[in-house]
Amino acid sequence: MSERKRLLLHVCCAPCASHVIELLVHDHDVTLFFYNPNIEPFEEFVKRKEQMQVLLSKMPLAESISLLDCDYDGAIFCDAVEDFRELPEGGARCEICFRLRLEQTAKYAKAHSFDVFGTTLTVSPHKNAQLINRIGDEASNSIGVAYLSSDFKKQGGYQRSVELSELYGLCRQNYCGCEIARNG
Repeated sequence: MSERKRLLLHVCCAPCASHVIELLVHDHDVTLFFYNPNIEPFEEFVKRKEQMQVLLSKMPLAESISLLDCDYDGAIFCDAVEDFRELPEGGARCEICFRLRLEQTAKYAKAHSFDVFGTTLTVSPHKNAQLINRIGDEASNSIGVAYLSSDFKKQGGYQRSVELSELYGLCRQNYCGCEIARNG
């Protein structure tokens, strides 16, 4: 029997996290990493963070999972995408956003001796899993910690996240988090 790996899982919101946690908790010691400087306004950031706590309070097996709550600093995201604000959703701005969050997750994972890091971002049908995994692999190579490549939307994963959101009474948002996408 193989040893369970310590996984630092970047989470963007409770609905996306629900299915991914359900999949990974059986084979990994999961720690959630709520690092999302892209979420605007600040009240939305707080709401999504609170929904993570709701999920963990209701989800079976979640008692073994901890949530690392990163401070909010929306200026990091705004500065990073300043020259890309007018681009359509799914383009260079999103790539910068994914890179920002995955690199920070990888750095934390390396600094705190996690075996592997991953993200819930690939559960969304609106997110490019190939791009996210490429960025995750690049962060893995440059920082020196393994990356869990995934496409969690496959095999009914997105639909399962919708079902779990309903079961646990989670608020499902209608935008990724940044004001640009919300207003676009």
